[in-house]
Amino acid sequence: MLLTQTQRLTLVEQVACQIQGKIENGEWRVGMRIPPEPELMEQLQVSRNTLREAIRALTYAGLLKTRQGDGTYVCSSSVLGSVIEKVIKHTDRLESLEVRYALEREAAALAASRRSEEDLEAIRTCLDKCREAAGRQDLKTYAHWDVEFHKMVIAASHNQLMGNLYNHITEALHNMVLDTEDFKNAAFYHDSHDLLYQAIANRDCPQAEEAVRLYIEKARTKMC
Repeated sequence: MLLTQTQRLTLVEQVACQIQGKIENGEWRVGMRIPPEPELMEQLQVSRNTLREAIRALTYAGLLKTRQGDGTYVCSSSVLGSVIEKVIKHTDRLESLEVRYALEREAAALAASRRSEEDLEAIRTCLDKCREAAGRQDLKTYAHWDVEFHKMVIAASHNQLMGNLYNHITEALHNMVLDTEDFKNAAFYHDSHDLLYQAIANRDCPQAEEAVRLYIEKARTKMC
């Protein structure tokens, strides 16, 4: 088989790669408005048309979103994240819940065996914030800290790939909490999350898996 000649990147592709790099290394975070066109043109030493083509390509890839009259914002931390979020938005909720169960059950077991004292403190903080928000009937804040709780459990597994994958589904998870939670079952979720925290603190892997099963089964029942 003959090898084909490699193609050099076009100027538009080079600009897109530089912008993508700033997003993926965290310099430009999700939700941040990127610098205005004149500033980027000056920094990159390119024309307005070249810059706009690069931004259009990254918008199509799901990394950027342009708001008319307001500017262009970062909407995903990676192309992979954008793809996963799009897939989840068009996936049956029960299937999404099953994927959550698989990830969170394994992460809980790993966290129970690998967690540090700093991990425990971060998880505990999220639980306390959830209770405070529930007490105020503040659903938006509650959803934020509920998602952060699960992210901290995942982080305590010290599996970087699992953490990266889970972080990309958190937007859909956040929306799921907003759509389904009415605080009627808040006490149950607090108890099951407390159980998970205690299992991780006690390095009890089976109990950690059981705690995940309990709150996932409760969520499944609400869907049916």
